[in-house]
Amino acid sequence: MEIRELGSGELGRLLPCLTELAEFHNQVSLHFPGAYPSRPFPETLEGFSAGMARGISHIAAVETDGGVAGFCKIDIEGRNGRLDYLVVLKAHRGKGYGRGLMDWAMARFRRSHVGRVEVKVVEGNDAVHFYERFGFQTSARLLWHEEKRDTEGPASSFGPI
Repeated sequence: MEIRELGSGELGRLLPCLTELAEFHNQVSLHFPGAYPSRPFPETLEGFSAGMARGISHIAAVETDGGVAGFCKIDIEGRNGRLDYLVVLKAHRGKGYGRGLMDWAMARFRRSHVGRVEVKVVEGNDAVHFYERFGFQTSARLLWHEEKRDTEGPASSFGPI
C-alpha cells in the first residue's frame, strides 16, 4: 500500500471516489437521501485546490495499479483540525487502506500540533464506529431543516418577517 500526498494538479483523480461517496451517502442518509453531492464536483475540487494553495488543506491518497483506491482530505488552521473526507472505494475496502489514511491524517495533525480534530459523519453512516476506534467522541449533533420546494414556485418561507 502506497499512501502519498497529492498536488493540486492531481485532484481530478479523486472524482471516482467523490462519486462513489455521494452515492453511498444517498443510500445511507436517514433524512436527506438524494441530497448528495451538495455542490458540483468541479466546485468541490476547486475548493480543495484553493485550500491547498492557502496551506490549509492536505490530501493523501492510496494508489493501486496507477489508480486512486481512496483518499483523505484534512484541513489545519492553527491548533484546529478537520478531517473533511476519508473515502475508500468499495472494491478496495477491507485491505487496511482506511486505517492507513487515518494514520496519515492523525500523524499530520500531531506534527502540526493540532489540539482538536473535528469530523462530521452523515447520519446513518456506520463509519462513526471507525472514528470512535481512533478516540473520536460525539460532542454535538448537527440538525438541519430543509424547506421543500414547489416544482413551480420558490421555496416556501418560514413566515412573515
